[in-house]
Amino acid sequence: MKISPSRRTFIKNGLSGVFSLAVAPMIVRSRALAADAASKKITLGFIGLGAHGYGVNLLSFLQQDDCKVLAVCDVFASRRARAREETEKRYGTSGCKEFADFRDLIAQPDIDAVVISTPDHWHVPMALMALEAGKMIFCEKPTLTIAEGRELATGVAKKNAMFAVGLEDRAVIHYHKLCEIVRNGGIGSLERIRVDLPTKPIIPKEDPVPVPADLDFDLWLGPAPQRAYSPRLTAPEVWRQIRDFSGGALTDWGAHFVDTAQVANFSEDTGPVAVSGKGIIPSDSFNDVPQTFELAYTYANGVVLEVKAASPSIRFEGSKGWVECTGWAGRMAASDPQLLRAKFDAATNRLWPRRPREQRDFLDSIKSGRPPMYTAEALQRLSTTLHVGAISMELGRPLKWDPKTELFDDAQANALRSRTRRNDWMHRGART
Repeated sequence: MKISPSRRTFIKNGLSGVFSLAVAPMIVRSRALAADAASKKITLGFIGLGAHGYGVNLLSFLQQDDCKVLAVCDVFASRRARAREETEKRYGTSGCKEFADFRDLIAQPDIDAVVISTPDHWHVPMALMALEAGKMIFCEKPTLTIAEGRELATGVAKKNAMFAVGLEDRAVIHYHKLCEIVRNGGIGSLERIRVDLPTKPIIPKEDPVPVPADLDFDLWLGPAPQRAYSPRLTAPEVWRQIRDFSGGALTDWGAHFVDTAQVANFSEDTGPVAVSGKGIIPSDSFNDVPQTFELAYTYANGVVLEVKAASPSIRFEGSKGWVECTGWAGRMAASDPQLLRAKFDAATNRLWPRRPREQRDFLDSIKSGRPPMYTAEALQRLSTTLHVGAISMELGRPLKWDPKTELFDDAQANALRSRTRRNDWMHRGART
């Protein structure tokens, strides 16, 4: 393939009956909204207003002229108040609704779409309830389990619903360029991919303390197992290291770099066929997922993806050279620097054009009716790759994986594809 150089460069009853509604109402709603996009602003409700939910998602959507934020929700009263104040300041009006319980926000008939920016264990349950309520959904990554992700992807497909993932990598020029070079044969036949993920901190244990008045902790826990509250528990650097809520650096940062790895390998719609890994969980700490780890995934085409805890980087090695990016959207390098300036013919380019960032892409997808940059199925494929690695580490042995059936060759591993959700939160918690 010719490469030419260039210098341009819900709701209230929980999850029961989630898929009982007919498909047609969602299709009609989506088409009608797309047809009326020129005159109608897309109305949004935000669930989860921590650092990313507020600082990235809310502030990004507030800059878009074709949408309007109508409501905000968080289990922390101070967070939702800050978000409401910022929204009203941006619009120069009052009236942004403020909710303590996400089910009340989802039930609002004037909200077209919900933006979910919560800890990982809430992503799928909230999305399923929003899906039942007929909402369009923008949800952060990743899923918590393989089974949850499949439940979500199947539900979205049945309703032909608009679901987008809050993930930016396919819109980041560095990673798009790497994938473009590799998919178009710039380094010959791809042989190996190396991904390094940041090493997460070891979190010392804390003694339980009373829950602050600012927080509805039972609703923060939601479907996760009951546990005592401690001061740092709800901070992202802590809950991300606890298996009940997340999967550590592997599912957090891994969702970024492993997506790029799979896109470059033409495996974004499938996954690995084998995995082996080992990890170390620190003793006497909050951490109960591996803090350091090494994984090796094998794909059907023979490509090996190595993932370890180190510092963020991604490198592709092929039969004719290599390309890499060190740091987050950092320094690009290649065996032949001309590769980084390569321009590919649009008619034969084996990678799709780069999209705008995920918030803008969601709105554009709603208005045009086209699929978003990351769909529910894409989220499942990506998250599943990460989960099979975590399961291999937990069991301490290599595993074979069938990405079509989403089954291991191992009964104990298959049992780890799902977890039991706690349900008593559905009848408790603050309601506004």
